[in-house]
Amino acid sequence: MRLAAGHGTVFFLNGFRFLLGAMLVLPLAKFKGAFKRSNLLYVGLAGFALYAGVSFQQAGLTTTTAGNGGFITSMYVVIVPFLLWVFWRERPSLLTGVAVLLAIAGGYLLSTGGSFRVRPGDVLVFIGSLFWAMHVVVVGKVQEKIAALPFAFGQFVVCSALNLITGIFVERPSQADMLAVLPAILYTGVFSIAVGFTLQVIAQKHTPTNDAAIIMSLEAVFAVLFGWLFLHEILLPIQISGCGLILAAVMLVQVKNGKMRAT
Repeated sequence: MRLAAGHGTVFFLNGFRFLLGAMLVLPLAKFKGAFKRSNLLYVGLAGFALYAGVSFQQAGLTTTTAGNGGFITSMYVVIVPFLLWVFWRERPSLLTGVAVLLAIAGGYLLSTGGSFRVRPGDVLVFIGSLFWAMHVVVVGKVQEKIAALPFAFGQFVVCSALNLITGIFVERPSQADMLAVLPAILYTGVFSIAVGFTLQVIAQKHTPTNDAAIIMSLEAVFAVLFGWLFLHEILLPIQISGCGLILAAVMLVQVKNGKMRAT
């Protein structure tokens, strides 16, 4: 997504990649009785959260660094327990609080290398992290109301439609720009959306929402590792320390749930 930034399109890029994700999930989903009137609100909220999250994130990445973007996006690890506490009175445990702090500290060291300079796009990325947190919460709260695959398909369709409609009104990308982002559409449509976001919905049926947010902070670890492997970015010792802190946070969550022996 960092490579795709700066080609004059945010909304068409996101619209087409989520449409591709929806098309790939469609043959696997069983829709009988899935979309009841009470479920549609959750599907719409999840789709809107994805739309806002990816749009603000991608728009911000055009004027900030990948490191800043990764760290600020990881702030949803803090925002998720805050939302659950304020709106659902679900107070996080002490171990969860410690794990959140470890994950944020690790994200800071990993994404910024210990040096953070404010960039113009940082505010947009932070707004996006608010919606990422909203998405994690909505997915966690909807698990008993609708099956995972129909829900995943529905949120992808909503997100795609909102992005494409917005793109029609605010973007005029050239044919060269669309060809330039086509690899990002194909890769993220398959792996990030059809596989990644769908597995998130399935997995959150068996994982508390706070814990899911902490575990998903491993995204920053894999982002840096793939940047090192494929983009030849330098992985500093301080970034490796950040990876260790995030891994410690995930392990602490396992201890809290009494799962360490099982893992």
